[in-house]
Amino acid sequence: MKKVTFYQTANGNQLVADFIRSLPGNDRKVVGTDLMRLQIGYPMGPPLCKHIKGPIWELRSTVPSKREVRLLYFFDANSQQIIVVHAFIKTTRTTPKSDIDLADKRRSEF
Repeated sequence: MKKVTFYQTANGNQLVADFIRSLPGNDRKVVGTDLMRLQIGYPMGPPLCKHIKGPIWELRSTVPSKREVRLLYFFDANSQQIIVVHAFIKTTRTTPKSDIDLADKRRSEF
């Protein structure tokens, strides 16, 4: 089983973990279950995970509130960890470039 680490800002804010905590209980449970499936079964492909760009992958969760939650992550081979760098509710057909760029920026900070 791979360890999961959430992105943290330089001053200690856990933006991704806070986003997940802000979801309604049933939605949070689905996202947590999907994250656990990734943790146990890494590496995984569709339909749960999808390659986005470079080392960035997307964990795809359809939650009970009829929304699509996305967690963007990469795998750090040195520490053998899944690093979740961004989370959002998908509102468009494709993953917005701004979200991908933000995830890539946070990955490079790691």
